[in-house]
Amino acid sequence: MYAKPNVLVVDDDEVVRLSHLRSLQSACCDIEAVGDGEDALRVMEQQRFDVVLLDLRMPGMDGMSVLRAIKQKWPESEVIVITGYPTLETAKEAVRLGAYDYLAKPVGPVEVINATDGAITRKKWALHKTPAVEEIGIGIGSSAGS
Repeated sequence: MYAKPNVLVVDDDEVVRLSHLRSLQSACCDIEAVGDGEDALRVMEQQRFDVVLLDLRMPGMDGMSVLRAIKQKWPESEVIVITGYPTLETAKEAVRLGAYDYLAKPVGPVEVINATDGAITRKKWALHKTPAVEEIGIGIGSSAGS
């Protein structure tokens, strides 16, 4: 049995933070929220988070810098970027830096829950590397069928 997933919400807008908190509380997650990037990194030093919902435009440290720092220090954490200012350039940059998903505000509760659930599922599968599969040579670069 898995422990409840830990989710961190990082957004400078209190209404958005509270909305995400309400949406995910019913999804059986342990949730914490902070208002800026510096606080996010401070909290992550104390506790590991499975998923981070991250705003891009915040005072102080911007979301891309936070994403970069998270993926360098805690690569196993999945990050979902949620922004009110979506552009193709920031979407490509977020994915290049390792974001699991990129959502444009406004996002509804169902979108937040689905994206978070998808990120949690991806993390669980990434942690389920089965030695049996590696031993028999199934995977990229194997010569199956030869």
